[in-house]
Amino acid sequence: MEPEGIVGSFIAIQIIFFIGMMLFGCVALAFWIWMLIDCLQNETSEGNDKLTWMLVIVLTNWIGALIYFFVRRPERKRLLKRITE
Repeated sequence: MEPEGIVGSFIAIQIIFFIGMMLFGCVALAFWIWMLIDCLQNETSEGNDKLTWMLVIVLTNWIGALIYFFVRRPERKRLLKRITE
């Protein structure tokens, strides 16, 4: 392979990586905003639950939003389902 081909391939890989990271960043930001809004609108104000989850989501960014999504959201939905039955 000629040096020009190697450089061209390297640049193409960098561009693909950059576009992938930008897409991941946009999706992570949208998910973070969705979970923050969900927390602020749906968490009960009893105790410090809302404040605690809000701080977890804000301070740990998309990882905190992911934790909230898998830990708290299903728990709240189960509780809501029991109340409505």
